[in-house]
Order: sequence, then structure tokens, then C-alpha cells
Amino acid sequence: MTFTPHGKHLVAGEWIGTEATFQSEPAHGEAFAFSVGTPALVDAACQAAEEAFWSYGYSSREERAAFLNAIADEIDARGEAVTAIGTSETGLPEGRLIGERGRTVGQLRLFASHILAGDYLDRRHDAALPDRAPLPRPDLRMMQRPIGPVAVFGASNFPLAFSTAGGDTAAALAAGCPVVVKGHSAHPGTGEIIAEAIHAAIEKCGVHKGVFSLIQGGKRDVGTALVQHPLIKAVGFTGSLAGGRALFDLCAQRDEPIPFFGELGSVNPMFMLPNAVANRGAALGQGWAGSLTMGAGQFCTNPGIAVVLEGSEGEAFAEAARDSLSAVGAQVMLTDGIAAAYRSGRDRVAAGTGVQELLTSVCDLRNATPYLYRTTAAQWLADEHLAEEVFGPLGLVVVAKDMDEMMQVARSLKGQLTCTIHMDDSDAEAARALLPVLERKAGRVLANGFPTGVEVSDTMVHGGPYPASTNFGATSVGTLSIRRFLRPVCYQNIPASVLPTDLV
Repeated sequence: MTFTPHGKHLVAGEWIGTEATFQSEPAHGEAFAFSVGTPALVDAACQAAEEAFWSYGYSSREERAAFLNAIADEIDARGEAVTAIGTSETGLPEGRLIGERGRTVGQLRLFASHILAGDYLDRRHDAALPDRAPLPRPDLRMMQRPIGPVAVFGASNFPLAFSTAGGDTAAALAAGCPVVVKGHSAHPGTGEIIAEAIHAAIEKCGVHKGVFSLIQGGKRDVGTALVQHPLIKAVGFTGSLAGGRALFDLCAQRDEPIPFFGELGSVNPMFMLPNAVANRGAALGQGWAGSLTMGAGQFCTNPGIAVVLEGSEGEAFAEAARDSLSAVGAQVMLTDGIAAAYRSGRDRVAAGTGVQELLTSVCDLRNATPYLYRTTAAQWLADEHLAEEVFGPLGLVVVAKDMDEMMQVARSLKGQLTCTIHMDDSDAEAARALLPVLERKAGRVLANGFPTGVEVSDTMVHGGPYPASTNFGATSVGTLSIRRFLRPVCYQNIPASVLPTDLV
């Protein structure tokens, strides 16, 4: 199946073009022209989403599950074409796009099963106690209900799993919320073909056409119009701290403030405990290098910092990481802008006081090569810029004098998506001391693993305290993420003949 983008927006079932266009910037292959989004298109999409909510928001769980499965089927039916346009636009290898497509359709099907089970509704019932003294108790029932239209911003680093039909869209549609997607300009063709799949599923299932719209391109006025539109009730976002914070502030400044669920990045520190490093430091260094360079380091869970104790074992760990990283060649990054930001981050780290170069190379144009640096814990604690994310395959070894100083590093951390402890059984005492600190800092704490790769499951938490995310009580991955787009409603003395079907 071949696919040639037409470059239009999908608004309530209609493909609409605009006079202004922008050109895609593929890593390889043909570039295409795409229509630039406008606030007027945003308004039309939001109006249609609100109209759709009155039917879709009150549809049965069976109907929504069938719709989610139909989207998955339509994406799979376009599988080869999705891979072709995705690899062309992003430079990601075919295997990565095939795997990401599997994750995308898998989470759609997972949410279909999840809502059919019904546990997410959190149904509760306090039966009436008319004879209770001194006051009777009314009949009280509660369950979770969808909030209304949701805005989703596509991510640069996951053209499928965190974009047009990614986790935010899947969770919102499962909850009963129509979705308006602001496509990412890094992969507009990929966004378009996925929108075609969703449109086909809408037609197949007879769902209101306003349940999904895709607005391509556009300047800041499009994003601003979307998060400030009075009919939008929540926003899902995966991207940079600066961009996410700007949108978060706009959501808070609305006449009706709304929740902004932003996943903004993390340095994902690893704490290398002494016995683990002494017994298998070389293997840990090699494993870190593999995790650090996976996907050119363009994962939000990329472990950019390793904290070790000073001494020969820590040096051996760093040398093993350096040797493994030196064998990694240049990798194509997602966009020219991301590559430029990577080089800027490299320069910032290299210029830090007391930072030593362990591995440098030549990084130019859209290519990324690994870098490795070392500093002391004291210098790291004194320079907050060293704790900022560098999006790409750059690692920083932080050397602590003792466990007390390692604990100071842990306590100083800002919010993280993940924190990792590498330990042997004989490190258990130190790990027990670290764990309470790390669980306050991160949404996911690992032992003896590497955080790249996020399982889509009931128990996964992909979020954390700010600035990892803007809402520490939420996750953007896993079935719990549906709760972002629901709110509890209590029904008092409502007759069974009137109650929502799911409560009877």
C-alpha cells in the first residue's frame, strides 16, 4: 500500500486545505506541502467535538470498545505505508516504526478491553438509611464520567505512540471524550495517514464525525487557540519543558482553568551502588551505553546521569561506558532543530566548571554522536544547569565521595520520570535508604535495569513531580491514564429508571 500525503486538515470528517502551506523536512525521501492550521479551524474542530460529545460521551462501553478496535484495525491495514512515511520523515529505522505501530494498536486494544471490564468507573454505592438517627442517609451512588472534548499535542519523538492515535488520544476516546489533535510538524505525513485510519473507523462504526479532528502545522496562535478554547476541558502534551510550561500557563489563565497533563522530560538518574559496581561495573557501563544511545538518545526516559562512588571500581564503570559509546556511529535525529538543541546542550555541559571530557566526537547537521562527561557530586550540586536534560545520547558521570554525598545528590533532584538503583544483595541497606528519597522524586523507580522502554500496562506510571510532568497524580502511559479524562459524579436519590446504564 502506497501513500502520498494530500496535506490537508481533518475537521469533523472533512479534509480541508488552507492557502498557507509549510514544507515537511524528511530525513530522506520526498518532501510534501502541508496546509497551515488556523484558529478558525481550531474553533470549527472544537465546536464539532462538543456536538459529538452529546452522543459519544453517552455511548455504551461496548460501542467505544468497538471503535477503538476498529481504529487499530485500520492502522494495521495501512502498516507498510505507515512505516514508509514514518521512516522517511523521522529517520527512525523500520524496526523501530514497526514496533511503535505495534505499541500504538496494542494500547488501543488494551483500552478497549479495559473499559469493557468496567473497573475504571470506580462505581460506589451507599444505600439509603431512612431510619438512621439523628438524620437519615440518602441513597448515594458514584462513578466516573467523561469530561468533554480533549486537546492532544503530538510528540516529536514518537510519531505513532504519543501522537495522532497515541496514548493520550486512546485514553480520551476510551473515556468518552472527543479529541482534537494538534499534529507535530516533524511528521505531518505520518499524522495524516493515521488520521485517515481514524476517519475510516468513524465511518465504519457510525460514530459522530466530530469525535476526532487533526489540525496540521500552524504557528503558536494555533496551539494557543486550542488550549484556550472554552469547549476544551483538558490537554495532553508530550514535549519540551519550555513549550509545555507555556501551554500550562495558558490553561491556568483561562476564565475556566483546565488541567494540563504535560510530560516534559527528565534526566532519569541512575544510582550505582558500590557492590554492584565492584562486581559487574563493566557490564553496567556497557548496558548504560546501550540505553543511552537507543534511538539516538531521543527517549524521554533516556538515563542521562550515572552517580557512582569515587574509586577504581567507579573508574572502571566509566571506562566501560566510554569504550562502548565510542563504538556507536552517528545516528539521524528527528529534526534539524532537535539536532541543534543537542549540540547546544553538549556545549552547556562541556562548559560547566570542573566538567571533564571522557568521550567527544563530531556532531553536525542532523546527526548525533555520543558524548560522555564526568564531574564531581560537589560540582554537580553547585551547578543546577548540569541537572538539565540534554535530549540525545549524552551521558554525565557524577562521582560522589561517599554514600552521604550520593544521598545529597538524590535529595537535590527535581522531579523525574524515572530513577534507577543498580544494586547487589549486599547493597540492600544503602538501597533502603535511597528508595524513600527516589520515590518522592520519580513516578517509576527501577532496580537493576535501564529505563528506556515503557511497558503499557495497568501498573505503569509515566509521569512524576514537576518538571517531569505538570500533574504528579497522573500518568500518560497505561490504563490508569484514562483517569485524566474522567471526573467523579455523585447521584443522590436518582431513580433507577433515570440512572446511567452503568450504575444500574
